[in-house]
Amino acid sequence: MTDCLTGCAESPGDFAARLLAWYDRHGRHDLPWQKDVTPYRVWVSEIMLQQTQVGTVIPYFQRFMARFPDVHALAAATQDEVLHHWSGLGYYARGRNLHRAAQQLVDQYQGQFPRQRQALEALPGIGRSTAAAILALSGGQHEAILDGNVKRVLARHRAVQGWTGEAAVQKRLWALAEYLTPAERVADYTQAIMDLGATVCTRGRPRCDACPVADDCLARAQGLQSSLPTPRPRRKQPLRQVCMLIIQGPQGILLEQRPPTGLWGGLWGFPEVASVAEASGWCQAQLGGEPVRHEAMEPFVHTFTHFRLHITPVRVWVQNPAGGVMEAVGRVWYKDTAQAGLGLAAPVTRLLNQITQEDGEINGSHGEMRNAG
Repeated sequence: MTDCLTGCAESPGDFAARLLAWYDRHGRHDLPWQKDVTPYRVWVSEIMLQQTQVGTVIPYFQRFMARFPDVHALAAATQDEVLHHWSGLGYYARGRNLHRAAQQLVDQYQGQFPRQRQALEALPGIGRSTAAAILALSGGQHEAILDGNVKRVLARHRAVQGWTGEAAVQKRLWALAEYLTPAERVADYTQAIMDLGATVCTRGRPRCDACPVADDCLARAQGLQSSLPTPRPRRKQPLRQVCMLIIQGPQGILLEQRPPTGLWGGLWGFPEVASVAEASGWCQAQLGGEPVRHEAMEPFVHTFTHFRLHITPVRVWVQNPAGGVMEAVGRVWYKDTAQAGLGLAAPVTRLLNQITQEDGEINGSHGEMRNAG
């Protein structure tokens, strides 16, 4: 008899059994967050793994755990320090939400993770799938997850048409995820279906010959592996433009802290203007004088999920900025060996490294660089 949900005669237990047998032999068992498993370690790994490959996450996770070994250490840290350890990982709202959620966990739950999915979902940055993953992976609770890898496996196995971001498609996939999640070995099954999507049922060139559930995969039977899941409707990415002022004075390079929300929220970066022509005016208004000289560097494009940012870096040398320039909250003079704990956006780090590599140690004397020797 064909089940009305799965569209096949297969039982959910059969799907899980095949997947678990494959996982026992071929799954990933040595990832850092699979050792000394706690809700905290699972949570941090799940947040880091959003939109980010495992290979990229591993060194960040290890450094993060070394500095913030538990939720109390994370809650007690400053946002600057948290974002510094997040620098380069991207999607910085994840780091800010992680910090805020840690503080709420300490304040409201004495640092303990609630065992109810809805309570976890109420914390900043934790959605339904992440909350379920925390409970399933750390405690074996019967919760279904639906991250990007799982969506791909289920959309192909059941030939679910439509972009997975659509509400109706999401509802269908959630129903499948809940139906197929077994009552036993929930943690292993959860890791197994994620591993299957990450290593076998991949976005490009899925290895169907190695898949434990390929025999009744509808996408494979219909030759739809390359077209499922249905891609997101393409939208032209808008191009924004900005000039970053790399202002170099006697004490180093001027950095400003960005507002707590929005693009690169809470990170440190260069002052920004709309065009190169505004560089001198900005210095006059903010530093109390004209720059000694300025020159534009090679522009480049930094790509975000929804838009591209065309960045024109402008190096600006100043000699004697007004004394009040540093009275503004959220400004520092940066040197390559100082302020090591600041959270910096990737383009800012790139430009600071470029300046150091090309010219040597940052030194603002007379608006020039001194070679480090």
